[in-house]
Amino acid sequence: MYYILGIDIGTSGVKAVLYAEDGTLLTSATEEYPMYQPQNGWAEQNPAHWWEKTVLAIRRVLQLSKADPKQICGIGLTGQMHGLVMLDQDNNVLRDAILWCDQRTEEECRTLTKLFGREQLIRVTANPALTGFTASKILWVQKHEPECFKKCRHILLPKDYVRFCLTGDFATDVADASGTQLLDVQNRCWSDEMLKCLGIDPALLPDVYESPLPTGRVSAAAAAQTGLCAGTVVVAGAGDNAAAAVGTGVVRDGTAFTTIGTSGVVFAHTDTAHIDPKGRAHTFCCAVPGAWHVMGVTQAAGLSLKWLKDNLLQNLQAQAKQQKIGVYRLIDQKTMDSPIGANRLLFLPYLMGERTPHLDPNCRGVFFGLSAMHNQSDLIRAVMEGVAYSLTDCLCVLREMGVTAGQMALCGGGANSPVWRQMLADLFGCPTVIMQENEGAAGGAAMLAAVGSGLFASVQDVCDRFVKTQQTIPPCAENTPQYEKVYAQYKALYPALQDRFRALAELE
Repeated sequence: MYYILGIDIGTSGVKAVLYAEDGTLLTSATEEYPMYQPQNGWAEQNPAHWWEKTVLAIRRVLQLSKADPKQICGIGLTGQMHGLVMLDQDNNVLRDAILWCDQRTEEECRTLTKLFGREQLIRVTANPALTGFTASKILWVQKHEPECFKKCRHILLPKDYVRFCLTGDFATDVADASGTQLLDVQNRCWSDEMLKCLGIDPALLPDVYESPLPTGRVSAAAAAQTGLCAGTVVVAGAGDNAAAAVGTGVVRDGTAFTTIGTSGVVFAHTDTAHIDPKGRAHTFCCAVPGAWHVMGVTQAAGLSLKWLKDNLLQNLQAQAKQQKIGVYRLIDQKTMDSPIGANRLLFLPYLMGERTPHLDPNCRGVFFGLSAMHNQSDLIRAVMEGVAYSLTDCLCVLREMGVTAGQMALCGGGANSPVWRQMLADLFGCPTVIMQENEGAAGGAAMLAAVGSGLFASVQDVCDRFVKTQQTIPPCAENTPQYEKVYAQYKALYPALQDRFRALAELE
């Protein structure tokens, strides 16, 4: 029996999963690490924490499964996208990584757009300049930390820093590289035009591979730290959303998924490169060689509910600890005490700015309609509905582009919530589907390793074996009209507040 290992370098922690070659999930392990916000709108992490926790997660998986490391035939990597990791000539990290949700680069985005042209940006990189993307972060370091940039010899994405620690190789995949805004997305290679325009030496960037292809092998040093066998194949893997698509079987035209993790995504597979000329949705290379995906992104999906939990739901945390159950189970129960519309309370989930459809780093979270009658249940429902409305915004953009799906697979931590499952089915107007194993991106990374190590011939083949449906949730006909009335009010709020958001950002 052979095994395959998937590793997900997420925003809140690293997750390792181990599968048998027949698709059986043997075990998983998660290790958390902190995120730093030194200024409003900034977000950073120490790459050393990613590797330290990856080592612990791998060791735990090996211990729990009792699997022989010699029988692990491949390792797949995935993780948070767009982050900037910079190494010097000795391969030491020069500064904390700037993360996907960091919003400091609004000025650099304007500079990039002026230098390259908005239409040209969308033509080459399939996306407008965005604060979350890596290119604008590089420009920020060039301008604000020039000495740091002068020392830089390697630029990596988060999961690819862990790859370097595992193998000593500098490599990435086309899906994750699409989110740097340095890739020619239609031709699946680094863009000479972009690099010349920004004055970035191509030697700083890693080699680019299709997601299932091997990029290196576990080094002797990494083997000693992790307990893995030296020489184990490591495949290119994919950014978290592209890997989650594999994990949910979204690898053919007409298939789609929604994930609620720290951020939220509505993602659809396409065999042709659909590009939104307005730049509201992202078009990236996907983990299936020669194919693409289109996705809308909500910056603070699960993050919004976590923020509420950490700051206003301490009583539920204490109650969950006393009852020895998960706090989000209690949160779900409390949501049911409030009706659709949360008694006329709305929440805009823009805690970290927003991408789809507003492309606005200055917008911020809002409770609208708050009154003395509202209670904890109303606040919880308003936050969960606000995230669901934001994801509906994403789906509407994809539908405008002609990208549709008959049902919507769900993954990420939010997929464990029965309330969110039904809410999304009602708003999307189509069934939502839960998989038997909700390992999302980590599972997808393992499946890519199964292809790269030769166990399966294609990504579609491994998905047909591994991905199984557990539950289908149909929309509730009587709920949909109620949600549509509230959603109409939700959509009217951002245009009314857009100028106020900008004025607030400029306030001394």
